[in-house]
Amino acid sequence: MTAHTTIGQAVPMIDARERVTGTISYVLDVELPGMLYARILRSPYPHARLTRVDASAALGVEGVIATLTRDDFNDPAIKPVYGPQIKDNPILAMDKVRFVGDPVAAVAAESESAADEALLLIEADYEELSAVFDAYEAAQPGAPLIHPMSEDWIGTSAYFDMRPQPNTNIAHRFRIRHGEVERGFSEADIVLEETFRTPAAAHCAMEPHVCVAHFETPDRLVVYSATQTPFNTRDALAEMFSLPKENVQVFVRTLGGSYGSKTFPHVEPIAAALARKAGRPVKLVLRREEEFVTLNRHPVVARVKMGVKRTGEITAKQVWLYYDTGAYADTGPGVAQKGGYASVGPYKIPHVWVDSHCVYTNLPPNGAFRGYGVTQCAFASEMMMDIAAHAIGLDPVEFRVRNLLHEGDQFATGETLEDVAFEECLRDAARAVNWQAGVRADLSDGRVRGKGVCVLLKGMTTPSRSSARVEIDQNGQVTVHMGTIEMGQGARTIAAQIAADVLGVDYARLTLTLPDTNATPFDVRTTASRSTYMMGQAIRNAANDLAAKLRSHAALFMGVQPHELELRGGAIFAAGKSAPLGEIVQRAEVEKLVGEGEFRNVGSLNPDTGQGVASSHWHLGAVAVEVEVDTETGQVRLTHVHAATYAGRVINRFTAELQNEGSVIMGIGSALFEEIKFDGGQVSNPNLSDYMIPSIMDLPDRLTQHLIEREGAPSHGLGETALPAIPAAVGNAVAHAIGYRVRSLPITPEKVLRAIIEKADQP
Repeated sequence: MTAHTTIGQAVPMIDARERVTGTISYVLDVELPGMLYARILRSPYPHARLTRVDASAALGVEGVIATLTRDDFNDPAIKPVYGPQIKDNPILAMDKVRFVGDPVAAVAAESESAADEALLLIEADYEELSAVFDAYEAAQPGAPLIHPMSEDWIGTSAYFDMRPQPNTNIAHRFRIRHGEVERGFSEADIVLEETFRTPAAAHCAMEPHVCVAHFETPDRLVVYSATQTPFNTRDALAEMFSLPKENVQVFVRTLGGSYGSKTFPHVEPIAAALARKAGRPVKLVLRREEEFVTLNRHPVVARVKMGVKRTGEITAKQVWLYYDTGAYADTGPGVAQKGGYASVGPYKIPHVWVDSHCVYTNLPPNGAFRGYGVTQCAFASEMMMDIAAHAIGLDPVEFRVRNLLHEGDQFATGETLEDVAFEECLRDAARAVNWQAGVRADLSDGRVRGKGVCVLLKGMTTPSRSSARVEIDQNGQVTVHMGTIEMGQGARTIAAQIAADVLGVDYARLTLTLPDTNATPFDVRTTASRSTYMMGQAIRNAANDLAAKLRSHAALFMGVQPHELELRGGAIFAAGKSAPLGEIVQRAEVEKLVGEGEFRNVGSLNPDTGQGVASSHWHLGAVAVEVEVDTETGQVRLTHVHAATYAGRVINRFTAELQNEGSVIMGIGSALFEEIKFDGGQVSNPNLSDYMIPSIMDLPDRLTQHLIEREGAPSHGLGETALPAIPAAVGNAVAHAIGYRVRSLPITPEKVLRAIIEKADQP
């Protein structure tokens, strides 16, 4: 670390001026010569055979250049079915449609209005089939089958073994088998069992899905995409269009938000197929209502059974999870797996059985969502912890503390935990809301207050790899090349700070290139809060490699040993001598000096036993909330939310705190009002008037946080740690307030009033 390091400080983002002046470049801004505009015709049925599609009349609309239907995929050069973990998603419906909104045809035209007009002239005939809209029902024998099984189902981005269940709607089944669960229940004084439900939710990123595709030659595809995964997108498109990977180039600019919605291809295959047919660039931008049928958060049915002793020890836990992945798997298998092991919670439990299912239904696809499946299982698990604590007459915080995992303990997956601070986070959160003063208080006018907590663990993508390149030219300009996507979280600023820390230069003067799969070093993806930990270490390694080369060259003409040289202030110093870094490059007689760096993590789980290494690096934290409930209206108001998040080592306090606050606010939406509603499979609130997201009026009276650090610890991801804890903490607080528990999200006034009535009806 240099004497003038910015590590740990609250310094501005390097693109702050561009952000506030609106000059940041988005894919939405891309305009290419001769570019066409695309629109998609979507299915009005949740499940039906597609008996006929005729787009010929659409070509009669002035300005329409090309149409796309299933008939265009008879070309053997096109493999029309794709998917990141399971290849089950056709570019357009082939034999049948599987949800209301399933793409059936597309058009490319000189204007958006011409494309819209053309859609009205496309004819499609359907033969309706039975549909299923609930994951638990869909997983039962006899449910309508949504997909046939295939031997060639593994997707282009699968990083773990999957267990599709033949002749069922279960796309993946993940299990944990740790100990003997029946023995554990027999040793318990009390055995409890409850079922909890979490609905679908929308990402609501400000920027919609957008892509521009252009076949520069018949065998060279260039794509500008608002994606979190440029290399995965490249690989998928190369396979679909039978091209070498190097012949597919994916550019990414700054994303206008994502929260997981842009993790893998959704619009790119349609845009590319249209561009191939039209012979011109094609731009496809989804409208807001289309966002609601493109990718959402998994609805989950969670059944939890737990055995406890009256002395406070958990003896056994059994969990059944049903993740509704919708009509196509997307990342559903990974979400179900990560939720499966997260459902154990951060506790030492001798006997654990988990059965987590990724289940097809006839709803829009569901995939990665900030929290990646942990919000749903944490709601069930941590509500159950409170239920169990009250059943044995123990304070909920102390009950958790007695069972928490600590450094060196073994998790249910068999791995030993390192660099964890569950108890520290939990006690910090409880202290912040003055837990010891009591968890319930009566106020005037029928209002009552309650407090609740949640503590959780979340894994990171394992295995994975990040690589980076750091260069310096003869003018002393330092450039960082990385594949991490900037989507509002400040990743570019963090990268600049880390490189500048090693090289002793001003972070604000560094240049960072935008991701380009033909020029940028490989990074697996910008997901799972992995970038500061994984890419950060890759950049540090690259910067150290460059620093070593600078020292080696400088030592030759400065007459000292390389280890005697210090880099600071944009120069290199030793024994009273100094030289600007650019001069070192000049004397080396090269255009630039280059440092290369890589960082990998390893691990995997057996999907049948859940044993192995789930995560090489854990994200953990705790949340405590205080709510005020109006018992006459059922209205819940947040008076205080405190997030205690283990950060390891903070790189930029400003961006770290923003990430924590963003997680809390998004979690408030999930807790109190966010829910995609369906009527016969059709989304009934596909807009930001009927779908409620938090506004400034929904913020708590007090929102506090604590980023807990440890000397010498690595940086932990913070992008989504606090979010999954909010709904469970709010649910527990409401239960303390009214004396009865709401077991499904969101916790609306109607549900609260129903709970109050049900409590009053209890004998």
